[in-house]
Amino acid sequence: MRWTIMPKPEEEQINALATALGVDDLVAQLLVQRGITTFDEAKRFFRPKLSQLHDPFLMKDMELAVARIEEAVAKGENILVYGDYDVDGTTSVALLSSYLESFYPNVATYIPDRYTEGYGVSFQGVDFAEDNDITLIITLDCGVKAIDKVAYAKGKGIDFIICDHHRPGSELPEAVAILDPKREDCPYPYDELCGCGVGFKLIQALGSKRGQTIDDLIPYLDLVATAIGADIVPITGENRILAYWGLKVINENPRIGFKAIIDQIKKKELTITDVVFIIAPRINAAGRMEHGQHAVNLLREQDLEKAKVFASEIEVYNTDRRNLDQEIAKEALLQISENSEEEAYTSVVYKDDWHKGVIGIVASRLMETYYRPTLVFTKSGDKLAASARSVKGFDVYRALEQCADTIEQFGGHKYAAGLTMLEANYEAFKARFEEVVSQNIDRKLLSPEIKVDAIISIDNISPKLMRIVKQFAPFGPGNQAPVFMAENLMDTGYAKVVGNDGGHLKCRIADAGIGSRGRSFDAIGFNLGIKLDRVKQKGFSAVFSLDENEWQGKISLQLRLKDVK
Repeated sequence: MRWTIMPKPEEEQINALATALGVDDLVAQLLVQRGITTFDEAKRFFRPKLSQLHDPFLMKDMELAVARIEEAVAKGENILVYGDYDVDGTTSVALLSSYLESFYPNVATYIPDRYTEGYGVSFQGVDFAEDNDITLIITLDCGVKAIDKVAYAKGKGIDFIICDHHRPGSELPEAVAILDPKREDCPYPYDELCGCGVGFKLIQALGSKRGQTIDDLIPYLDLVATAIGADIVPITGENRILAYWGLKVINENPRIGFKAIIDQIKKKELTITDVVFIIAPRINAAGRMEHGQHAVNLLREQDLEKAKVFASEIEVYNTDRRNLDQEIAKEALLQISENSEEEAYTSVVYKDDWHKGVIGIVASRLMETYYRPTLVFTKSGDKLAASARSVKGFDVYRALEQCADTIEQFGGHKYAAGLTMLEANYEAFKARFEEVVSQNIDRKLLSPEIKVDAIISIDNISPKLMRIVKQFAPFGPGNQAPVFMAENLMDTGYAKVVGNDGGHLKCRIADAGIGSRGRSFDAIGFNLGIKLDRVKQKGFSAVFSLDENEWQGKISLQLRLKDVK
């Protein structure tokens, strides 16, 4: 791993902020590194307010979208809320459909089948709308590239409102309104919303026309926070405000569906990390293993007993998913080790019977192992489908654009994408993708980077520092948990490997110069079991974040090791 020490801001800035806030220099340094230099900026950071959210009508086409929905309600039209099968899509559908149903009954929901329809708007979905006399489809987390499907629907007298956050192509669909902050002609001040975030801006606009305030919409923010975490969008600007308040809803007054999941896992207070690794995979598992509509049903359910039944079914899906992705990952790793050249810049693997629902997770696992842009292919009908994942700093979407003549369809983000292609093009694509990446990637990006906020001594660490650092949350892209580096360390004699496969490192760390006379802290390093010998030697360095360990009802401060040298 590459350790990159972040530049220390100017002492004048640090001292001025430390004085203004009444905090020590280390805390002030962490804030300045996040672009926070004044008392007012710090206040907005630590106490985000819903009143700081932008006016939804700043978004291009918002007036048109609201007017068309109001027209549909006035005329008694049937409305179909249509979303993708992942967490962002299913939470979006649950959000908008339940909001519309709070004042209008003629609302149906639709999640495409991952296997028979694939990602985004499908002709089958449009046919469903026609068969059910639906004249308005509102898409969430998809649709901005569905030019042919929107034209197909228009021929049947069906209008589209598109709510998306993906990068549009050169041509836009002929929809009544396209809400997408990534549109080049959209003046909205913040373009990093997830799909559910765009959906929330729509209900914020609808609510304002109905005399509602932002406080009336707080109950929907648990869905938005979950989508923000799961879709790995930056937790900055509006996303930070929405995630902060959404976590409060999850922990204090979650919707029945979330309560059913939380009751199963028996965790008192959830962080955004818990949402990403505990709630999101369960919601995702429905679409991966069965059908995304199951997740929507859970998230919309009002009866706790029914929600518990849905949650237990989804728990089974999640267990099956976990077993399956581990099994496929082993096969894929073996395929890479047998067939891939050592100097390869990419990992591209294919097997026709791999489960399409877990290839994205497998791609992430492979990337963590080999740390290079990765694609996992499987058979989907008469074509191939793939999930792509990329290393930090390399835009895999742009790389796929340069391979477009071998691909039938693709979409996604800088670090994650999906695509379909004819099987006959697989080898040509594989060679082209390797060529594009090898010519464009900065070689240093092929080893993972740890950005270190500050170099400190173990004696700088205290429960007070932990309390302040916790207030930097919610953490995520754009606002990662502070990472520290300490040098000349020693283990106080307890270092060992733990876990079923002995893959994790557990030790107790102290300053080697002070020894037992100074402070020492328990430390856990997941997947760092191979570093055991290093921590047994005096004088090692470590990078870590501050963490809390709960054991038998007691909470203690511990260090979460990221690497040891």
